[in-house]
Amino acid sequence: MLGKILDTGCNGLRVLLGCLVGALTIPVAMQVIARYTGIIPVYLWTEELSTFIFVWVVMIGSVIAVWDGTHFDVQVIPEAKRKGLRFLQRFIVLGSVAAFGVYFAFYGLDYVEFGLIQHSTMMRANMAVTFVTVPIAGTLWTVFSLYRLYEAFQDFKSPSEVTS
Repeated sequence: MLGKILDTGCNGLRVLLGCLVGALTIPVAMQVIARYTGIIPVYLWTEELSTFIFVWVVMIGSVIAVWDGTHFDVQVIPEAKRKGLRFLQRFIVLGSVAAFGVYFAFYGLDYVEFGLIQHSTMMRANMAVTFVTVPIAGTLWTVFSLYRLYEAFQDFKSPSEVTS
């Protein structure tokens, strides 16, 4: 049940990510057209907006990658054939991701407080708009990696020994 809820949430993040990437094309296209054609004037706020959207895209993409198991995991040694060693490998990776997630979530709150007193140069937008991505991503990294760790533990406890 929890896995379905988290998967649905991740699918929602995928939709949001697609919308943000689509939205990112607008200020980037405006920058390119303004710089190389002169059809429209150069608007400096488009660069700030592109940066803000890009930060959100990166952080949401990293959260999705944690759910999919395609990020933060570099295969240094071959995947173990024995269930116990395979679980240990997953525990090290997922435990590390969860630990960094807790760190980002906890200290990210101070980062957001710092952003609350800052404003961007051109748009005058509060910087907390982008700084809040750090604790959000950290929280979701923690939740997703702990759930994946739970799944790995359930696989370890299952009676069937599968070698691949």
